[in-house]
Amino acid sequence: MSAHPQPVPQGDYVPARRHGTLIFTSGMTPRRDGVLLHHGPVRADAPVDDYRDAVRLACGNALAAAHGMLAPGESLAAILSLTVYVAAEPGFAAHSRIADLASAYLREELGDAGIGSRAAVGVASLPGNAPVEIQLVAAT
Repeated sequence: MSAHPQPVPQGDYVPARRHGTLIFTSGMTPRRDGVLLHHGPVRADAPVDDYRDAVRLACGNALAAAHGMLAPGESLAAILSLTVYVAAEPGFAAHSRIADLASAYLREELGDAGIGSRAAVGVASLPGNAPVEIQLVAAT
């Protein structure tokens, strides 16, 4: 697993909450140490790969938040659900390809356990003008 620091909340919430064997993360944007490193919107004329680093950073933050809920010696058994919010310009239609970048990252980190159900959602804007926001539900 890649080493990602715990994400810094940008408001009155926690990065993740655990209930029994389930871990729900807050939506994570491509921030490092609380600083947004990638800005949106996702452009209709840009190659999807232009957003790879933003997606990987946001997804890494969500995964780090989930890992932060584990007890010593515990691990994530599976990602149950992945939601990828894409702040896209009108005319952008490759939301699922942006979400594929997040799925690929989770597969790299967790193997087949990183692939669960998924939604790719287009939105008008995201906090801080982020291009993507990622939320996970994981099981221990």
